[in-house]
Amino acid sequence: MYQLATLASAEIEIKKSRFIGLLYPVMTRAEARGILLQLRGAHPGAVHICWVLMCEGDSGLDDDGEPSGTAARPMYNVLVHKELMNVLAVVVRYWGGTKLGAGGLARAYSQVISEASKVAELVPVQVMCERSYRLRFADESALRRLCEQEQVNVQNAVYDDMVTLHLQMKLNQAAQFECLAVDLLRGIMTNVSAEE
Repeated sequence: MYQLATLASAEIEIKKSRFIGLLYPVMTRAEARGILLQLRGAHPGAVHICWVLMCEGDSGLDDDGEPSGTAARPMYNVLVHKELMNVLAVVVRYWGGTKLGAGGLARAYSQVISEASKVAELVPVQVMCERSYRLRFADESALRRLCEQEQVNVQNAVYDDMVTLHLQMKLNQAAQFECLAVDLLRGIMTNVSAEE
């Protein structure tokens, strides 16, 4: 599986209809919704803005008024064939006055996404995991600095008699990160991930 390093785009014209294919790297549905809102504002004259979202734990597709199965489904098929993940594929269509028929629409939508994927910079998908650690208040800032150095995301912190930090990191770095954290905090922390 692959994901995008940056935005990729392509444009084709078929019988005076303009198809703008855009591939965005995204991690959540909320991020995708924000991009779609921006696109609708940026392209008020577009007749259709069709999209496909494929990311971990979430996906969706919308033909945006095109005949069912002629826009989003062909786009989805291209993403599956190219093994893309964590991506929002969008096609902005400006109508040129000539009907393309169901087959013509399906070919146009899949072609423009395929063209965009050809120019995309792809990177292998990094499998992520979550870990939770319970530690003393005095050690929180040291662990947060380590998280920053190791590019580990602090998802959330819970405070009671101690601090519980909920972290997200690449799966292949989890064991090494825990060793570094235990050394840094002199063993005074507990992995509570399995208890939740």
